[in-house]
Amino acid sequence: MSKKTLWSLVGLLVIASMVLGACATPTPEVIVETVVVTKEVEKIVEGEKVVETVVEVQEVVVTATPEPEKVVEFAASEPDTLVVAAISEGIDTLDPAWNYESDGDDVILNIYDQLVTYAGTKATEFAPALAESWEISEDGKTYVFKVREGVKFHNGADLTAEDAAYSLQRGLLQGGTWSPQWLFTEPFFGIGVADIAELVDETGTLDDDPAGLQAADPDKLMAACEAVMNAIQADEAAGTVTFNLALPWGPFLATLAQSWGSILDKDWAIENGTWDGDCATWQNYYGITSESSPIRDKTNGTGPYMLESWTPGEEKVLAKNPNWWRAEPTFEGGPTGPTIEHVVLKGVTEWGTRFAMLQAGDADNAGVPGENFSQVDPMVGEWCEYNADADSFDCEATDNPNGPLRLYRGYPSTSRTDALFVFNINTDGGNPYIGSGELDGNGIPADFFSDIHVRKAFNYCFDWEAYIQDALSGEAVQVSGFSIPGMLGYDQNGPMYHFDLDKCAEELQLAWDGQVWEKGFRMQIGYNTGNVTRQTIAQILQNNLASIDEKFQIEIIGLPWPSFLAAYRASRLPMAVSGWAEDLHDPHNWAQPFLIGTYASRQALPEEMIAEFSNLVDAAVAATSDEERAALYQQLTQMDYDNAIAIRLAVGTGRRYEQRWLGGYYYNPIQSATARYYTWTKE
Repeated sequence: MSKKTLWSLVGLLVIASMVLGACATPTPEVIVETVVVTKEVEKIVEGEKVVETVVEVQEVVVTATPEPEKVVEFAASEPDTLVVAAISEGIDTLDPAWNYESDGDDVILNIYDQLVTYAGTKATEFAPALAESWEISEDGKTYVFKVREGVKFHNGADLTAEDAAYSLQRGLLQGGTWSPQWLFTEPFFGIGVADIAELVDETGTLDDDPAGLQAADPDKLMAACEAVMNAIQADEAAGTVTFNLALPWGPFLATLAQSWGSILDKDWAIENGTWDGDCATWQNYYGITSESSPIRDKTNGTGPYMLESWTPGEEKVLAKNPNWWRAEPTFEGGPTGPTIEHVVLKGVTEWGTRFAMLQAGDADNAGVPGENFSQVDPMVGEWCEYNADADSFDCEATDNPNGPLRLYRGYPSTSRTDALFVFNINTDGGNPYIGSGELDGNGIPADFFSDIHVRKAFNYCFDWEAYIQDALSGEAVQVSGFSIPGMLGYDQNGPMYHFDLDKCAEELQLAWDGQVWEKGFRMQIGYNTGNVTRQTIAQILQNNLASIDEKFQIEIIGLPWPSFLAAYRASRLPMAVSGWAEDLHDPHNWAQPFLIGTYASRQALPEEMIAEFSNLVDAAVAATSDEERAALYQQLTQMDYDNAIAIRLAVGTGRRYEQRWLGGYYYNPIQSATARYYTWTKE
């Protein structure tokens, strides 16, 4: 979900990959020429008419004929290859059942297909994909999908209903509370069920404990697997796959449409070492890590692109699938297949390099941090403003029509970055991020952020106005609580902290019975290298805390994405600056991960706090009226504020810069962090 800088001196670059003609009509040039004029003049000489030839030299004003206006043309030198310069090459895994990061989604959603997909720009409307049709029972608990015939995987094998059933069965049984599988366990087994291990031990003590699960009662293990097989059933003769839910679940189609709903070739997956499909063995495949997944770096989908290569930390290369099955577009006017032969997704952490690539036309699209908008804007020759009523963009030329870039702007963001406190820092084997590990002025204890006065102090020491102006170019708004504007129950006037150094100092004086104020502290804040926005967040805290007293020391450490993600998941960073892009356009998709799920786990929130949140989170998603749900989410927002479990930051409007020779981009809020490259064109 997901889910990133030294400046380089960039000289004058020749934009070799585009042909630009003059645009403005030239001012007519006034020319004065000297000419020789010969005339015949009649005269009367001695009474007779005489004709004489007279030669004169004259100056004549000549207005030059202007050349016709030339048409500006933008042409790519390599129209068969799309190059995207991203902030990082951040893939953790290509296993669709495990990946829960937007960089992975960006690849998986172009390699694999799902049973259904989003209908173009619509966040709540769906189009057929590998399922050519589906039916939903009157009680909303049974979904039957007719699997499309004639579809082939990249390895040439035929798609079957059994492939569809196995793919989702395997994902559920593979489990992992840090994976996206909670999005399926709740509708299949009930609200609050976050992992398949809870069907073996409902207390949750076996969650993420492969050894403990393998030692569990064999009868309970078998029963858990059989529950999965009953929930997801294939009928090969009818060519259907049926899902039996525990309760009606409005976002179920939306859940299937994302990367974790990807359909694998069952035989290929088993041959490569995934679960063998036998209920007697599933526990041996439970809780694998992203690094240990046997298909971490292998793919075999039915999608418009195939994985050609992946160089971790550098780039991914996708190649066009010439045999993609789609014959009808997913939305009116949409394409039915890819036109670009290769897609190269480069990880370029340094902004100066990405900027140079944009200037030279070596990157068709690049990640531009908010603080660098003003540097890129002079290159924009066409801008497209988001029109919410039409779910589209209105485009027009700028006052620099020769500019080689197109800018899409103003579209609402469905993602947010926060600064997250870890309540019980993992110190197994030592921890370099917490200094001495003691409250002695040279470190912090593992439970430093368990003191609410510390958490409130950090909130009061954060300057939202500076963050929004410096990192987001003023195009954002501070949020109240865990949710985002526009969500059910969200109130922009709800509780939120504000920058106040005096209150920050007051809270620091109270923290740890005055020891923090007396002794000071030293700790590190981590962010993923290349993400200047997240680095700026850490710097704001660093500067403001030091302005109160130099003994309050924040060190900022940039980590490569895989290292950052591993340390963050293991709760080893005292604070992590990280983001979330919604999976589903529903407030439950914000409440669950932030208060009781993914982020709550990574922050090591106390069990009693999670239990208190859980009661309201479960009640809110089960409520039958919008009014009741909204009231419950507002209660959760107040609890989130009162506990100060994180620094909730800001949601901005989006910007996207691309070369003007590109076409086919459209905006869907659920897909804002990823791209469907098969819709793109390059000329």
